[in-house]
Amino acid sequence: MRRRLTTRWGLWISALILLQNCEDKQTELAWDRALFQIGSQSSPRAADLNSDGVLDIVMGAGKAELADVDQGVFALDGRTGEILWTQKADAQMVGSATFLDVNADGVPDVFIGGRRHNLKALDGRTGTVIWSYEYRYAEDPILQYARYNFYNSTLVPDQDGDGLSDLLTVNGGNWNAAPDSTKDRYPGVLMVLNTKTGNVIAADTMPDGQESYMSPLCFRQPGQESPSILFGTGGETLSGRLYLATLQDLMNRNLVNAKVIASEEGHGFIAPPALADLNGDRYYDVIAVSHAGSVTAIDGQDQKVLWQQFNPGMESSNAPAIGFFNRGKIPDAMVVLCQGKWPKYTRTKKLVLDGENGEVIYTDSSSCFELSSPVVYDLNYDGYDEAIFSRNEYDCQEPFSEDNPAPGKIVNQLVALDIHQSRLQTIDHSADFKNIYSTPWIGDLDNDGYLDLVYCQYINTKKGFSMFLGMRVRRISSHIKVRKEPKWGQYMGASGKGVFPL
Repeated sequence: MRRRLTTRWGLWISALILLQNCEDKQTELAWDRALFQIGSQSSPRAADLNSDGVLDIVMGAGKAELADVDQGVFALDGRTGEILWTQKADAQMVGSATFLDVNADGVPDVFIGGRRHNLKALDGRTGTVIWSYEYRYAEDPILQYARYNFYNSTLVPDQDGDGLSDLLTVNGGNWNAAPDSTKDRYPGVLMVLNTKTGNVIAADTMPDGQESYMSPLCFRQPGQESPSILFGTGGETLSGRLYLATLQDLMNRNLVNAKVIASEEGHGFIAPPALADLNGDRYYDVIAVSHAGSVTAIDGQDQKVLWQQFNPGMESSNAPAIGFFNRGKIPDAMVVLCQGKWPKYTRTKKLVLDGENGEVIYTDSSSCFELSSPVVYDLNYDGYDEAIFSRNEYDCQEPFSEDNPAPGKIVNQLVALDIHQSRLQTIDHSADFKNIYSTPWIGDLDNDGYLDLVYCQYINTKKGFSMFLGMRVRRISSHIKVRKEPKWGQYMGASGKGVFPL
């Protein structure tokens, strides 16, 4: 049922409705879907799965990290919020969905990864398993290590001649390894799989032998014959590097040719970087955030550092968001940093950095522990993008970890930050809910010409701040006209590939 948004919502609506004509539609909560006993480290992705002309929502989910779950992956009807289908898993499905129709039924199928080497291809219409990755490589010198977590995947050009794009992904991260220890740490494995069968076409270990938690990127620079790939190594307490290679290097199992374009001591590269043209040369440059909170912009042509921003005492597992926050033709970056040491974070800081020189345009330190990322759109048509993100409010000095109780009082908010006006506007305000991991989705879900927002909130439980007891997914149908498609409307950008279009 649709209903008008009132109280806290009213301030946000009134601030923007002045820009609309009187005949324009009203902002309303289109639907609110509760899912019990589960939560998610995934972010919503959208595709039309029931051929009704409205994009539907797909997410991964779970209970405890390695617990069986009936709703490991679920799809919601974008029109009504009703559950279209669910698929079970034996661990948390932490990745976000990738879509490709591989069974030729005209509906995008779903590829999604998770813990305990879960990687599934699901029929988009029904949710039934097309294939599931099976670990059977104990004797293989490379694939013997591909027995841990899968994260986000991305499509790459057809490598085996079957006419379908293939899947680039990474496997890594031993859940039994002790923190601050190098024991039982095994090299991450970069892999290309056939999207129709799940067969491994090519794979190689990280050049430095380190773990990998970073979702890889694949992109093509102007005039480039073989696409480039970006991947990273290291963790919360282990040194790592950011690498640039070609897809052909991986197909040849020769990642030793990969070039180190950034490195960090005592921390690795966990969050995927973003790609955008920062110097106007029509090449994709790299904006990377290390787990140590260092932000590095790297020239896409010669891989020289364009600028760096260091943030001592901060850490980051959040992907950067790209938008036009400052007047000009060069896109800027918003990065999210957490104060403290994992997992005992106190405050979260958001920095908006000028894409041309790395200077700080704006700083916001108004919220606590967050590992989600912003999305970006010009909500009021003033030529400056706003950042839309989730934030948690509680006593930030209250210590907690997986073994300690969650904050007793907590409020989750969905907010829009107008950097140009230095104004933070509340969209949603929910007591006793939290959101640590999930990035919102924005776009025109039903093709009516108006912006929709899809976002997640999780019931707060005193069993632990990162524990899951239940969740809800909400869709706001707004009165904001979509004058252009969002360029950064979901986790890792509009395409989910980490690319801000040239």
